[in-house]
Amino acid sequence: MADELAVQGQAQEDDLLLAREASAFYLKLSESVLRQSPGHVALGEAVAGGFTQYAFAFVAFDAERLEAQDAKAALRLRQRAARLYWRAHQHAMTTLEQRRPGFAKDLTAGTLRLDGDQVGLAYWAAASWGAFISLSKDQADVVADLPLAVRLARLAWERQPGYGDGALASLMGTFGASRPGGNRREAEQFFDQAETFGAGRNAGVYVSRAEALTDGDRKAFERLLHQALEASAARPDLGNQLMRERAQWLLDSADDRF
Repeated sequence: MADELAVQGQAQEDDLLLAREASAFYLKLSESVLRQSPGHVALGEAVAGGFTQYAFAFVAFDAERLEAQDAKAALRLRQRAARLYWRAHQHAMTTLEQRRPGFAKDLTAGTLRLDGDQVGLAYWAAASWGAFISLSKDQADVVADLPLAVRLARLAWERQPGYGDGALASLMGTFGASRPGGNRREAEQFFDQAETFGAGRNAGVYVSRAEALTDGDRKAFERLLHQALEASAARPDLGNQLMRERAQWLLDSADDRF
C-alpha cells in the first residue's frame, strides 16, 4: 500500500478542484500508512510534499486573498498553514532519520552528506521548514532555525542542482533573497539556474522570482508572471495550474503592490 500511495502521490492530476477535494483524504490515508512504514522514502517524500503543497495552495494562499476582507480569518488560516508546514517538515525529517540515524544531529553539526535518494525528502524538508519560519517571524526560537533550513537546501542542491525542473534552485534563490544577510546577486544566479533547469516548463520558478527579486520594478514583476502563465499553458499539470492561479492573482493585484 505504501508503494501504491507513493505512486499516487507523484501522479499528475489535471483537475484543480478535484485535487483540492481529494487531497485531504489522500494525505490522511498516506500519513497513516507512513506511520506504519516510517522509513519508506517514496511515501515520505509524497506525504511531505503533499502537506507542503496543500498548505501553500489551499490554506496560505486563501489567507492572502482574504486578508483585505477579514484579517482575523486570514490570521487563522496562516496559523493553520504554519501547522501544516511543520507537519510536512516533521514527516520528511522522520523519514530521513529512519533511513539515516543521526540525520538531524549531523545537519546541526555541519557534518551531513546526502545520498542521492534523499534529495527529494531534503527538498521538501527544507521548503516546508522555510515556509513555516516565514509564518512564525514573531517566534525567535523558530526563526533561529533558518540557517539549518538553508543548509539542508544547499546540501540537496549540491547533490542534485536540477531537482524538480528548477524547484530546488528556485528555493535556494528564495532563501538567498529573503534571509537576513542574504546575497541578492547569488539569489539571482540561483534563479537563472532554475529557469535553465525548468526550460519553460515550471511556472513556479517565474512566480518565485517575481515575488523575491522585483521590489519596485513592476515591469519585471509582470514580465515574470506572464512567463509563468505561458509555462502553465505549455504544461498544464497540477503544479503549474496552482502557479497559474497565483500568477494571475498577483497580476490582478499589482496596483496594490506598486
